[in-house]
Amino acid sequence: MPSLGLPELIVILFIALIVFGPKKLPDIGRAVGTSIKEFKKATKGIIEDNEKEEVK
Repeated sequence: MPSLGLPELIVILFIALIVFGPKKLPDIGRAVGTSIKEFKKATKGIIEDNEKEEVK
């Protein structure tokens, strides 16, 4: 999977600014951050459950 460089991130942020406007971007960023945090927490729980089952 190719990684995104600085120019690509700037273009993505610029397009998001045009599409959503400056008032919505903080809300969208907060929602994305919360979603990523919950996803990491869920995957961590699944991994811990799998490790417990392997030990038994």
